[in-house]
Amino acid sequence: MTADTSSAPSDRARLLELIKELAVVHEKVTLSSGIEADYYIDLRRVTLHSEASALVGRVMLALLDDAGIRFRSAGGLTMGADPVGTAVMHAASQAGRAVDAFVVRKAQKTYGMARQVEGPDVAGRPVVVLEDTSTTGGSALTAVEGVRKAGGEVQAVAVIVDRSTGSKERIETEAGVPYLFAFGKDELGLA
Repeated sequence: MTADTSSAPSDRARLLELIKELAVVHEKVTLSSGIEADYYIDLRRVTLHSEASALVGRVMLALLDDAGIRFRSAGGLTMGADPVGTAVMHAASQAGRAVDAFVVRKAQKTYGMARQVEGPDVAGRPVVVLEDTSTTGGSALTAVEGVRKAGGEVQAVAVIVDRSTGSKERIETEAGVPYLFAFGKDELGLA
């Protein structure tokens, strides 16, 4: 079963409006990659927003379905990916599909169950690694590595906004999976 895409164009248009309104900050910042930029895309202002969160789930689910990506679990490196995975899980549930969410820690715990991937077990399951935005692809690659160590079968990496800074090429080369994005920085009016 795939997502109902009849509302996909309006969901996508409204999500784009909310990203422009809530998430794009025009000021000089240093990104987690160490790269300096003249703008910042703070997608937590979107993924944790009451209206936008549901749109994120539906838009990302439609993106993955349209690309023919089949998966049973969705998540990524904590913290940027956490609300994205949860939004996809809820959108899938509303579409009558069972998709679990997971969270990947930067490093495996040394206590308790000593897991790096938290949530329902990903071993032997087709999964997608999600991220809110990507500059170098480093966070997504860390998540891919953690999921693979846990036995998950990574089908794709998908992000809400691609900054057009080489993540796609790096992830597709190093992880060997498709890289998908819902919006490019050009759609946000960013150079």
